[in-house]
Amino acid sequence: MKLKHFLNLSLVGLLLMSCQSEENEVIQDANQNLTNTSPLTTLLTRVTQNPTSGDNVLDNSSCFSVVLPATVIVNGQNIVVATQADYQTVQDAINAFSNDDDIVNFVYPITIQYQNFSTQVLQDANDLDDVIDACGEDDGFDEIDCISFNFPIVINVYNANNQLADTVTLNNNTDLYNFLENLEDNEYVAIQYPISLVNSNGQTITITNNNQLEDVIEDSIDDCDDSPSGGGNANLSAILSSGTWYVSYFFDDTDETSDYAGYNFTFNVNGTSLAVKNAISLNGTWSNYMDSGDEKVAFSFDGITLDELEDDWEVIEFTSTQIRLKDVSGGDGTTDYLYLTKN
Repeated sequence: MKLKHFLNLSLVGLLLMSCQSEENEVIQDANQNLTNTSPLTTLLTRVTQNPTSGDNVLDNSSCFSVVLPATVIVNGQNIVVATQADYQTVQDAINAFSNDDDIVNFVYPITIQYQNFSTQVLQDANDLDDVIDACGEDDGFDEIDCISFNFPIVINVYNANNQLADTVTLNNNTDLYNFLENLEDNEYVAIQYPISLVNSNGQTITITNNNQLEDVIEDSIDDCDDSPSGGGNANLSAILSSGTWYVSYFFDDTDETSDYAGYNFTFNVNGTSLAVKNAISLNGTWSNYMDSGDEKVAFSFDGITLDELEDDWEVIEFTSTQIRLKDVSGGDGTTDYLYLTKN
């Protein structure tokens, strides 16, 4: 009798362990995983960060924003900046004369707020200089403030064995931004869909997967900062044909950036190109054009060494020093990414 009772308890224990294992071992869809280097992760942080570029007329930095109200002095004129509408008053004072210094001086103390929503009180101009020096170089890609998420958003966190390690509920922009900013290397997370957001037209959109979310955010970039269309963007062509470039990010199912380490690319105005790595020199061609309303860049190189770069890449966005491209496969719908950064 005791043996039978023991066996029954053992079976129950095994069943419970099995159920717990099945519950924690969640099969992941690789297309829905995010890491701290995923392009969508970067887009999400730009949507949820504290907006820091709108007041650049005051501080000339996208690293932080100045908490209003604040008082500034421009060409001897005291200006109380109480709302964002007053930024234009400061700009008008800067533009008023062509022979002045155009320096914006703050009346201290002031409070600044970083992208992660933390604040700091600055007592004088030396404090401000120290903060700006610590910020480092701006990559030129500012916040995306044309859309807003409806919270809460739930995110699954997976461990190295692809098991569900934690579930995190995020209730606002601060939570989501700081969660993504603090992701560890090789840590995988996945958004629990569906989620919803409000787009630049005030419409509520339901999102069911990463690809849809990425497309909506990228469309919002275009809504906020429309690029000229036509036979390809002349500005992009001029930027790409100036100086040399390297591959700062390449993703094709996995991060393959290291495969292109050491290559420097030159894109000439006549449509020819050259890829150089040590003693290796590969000739090629490139073009920039519009296709059904999308701006694209196409590359071709001799041989097969750089054949994964040979595609019709859609332009996501660009600055004078970085160009972000992607290509969605017509077969399985997966997305490849190529980022070029100027040397």
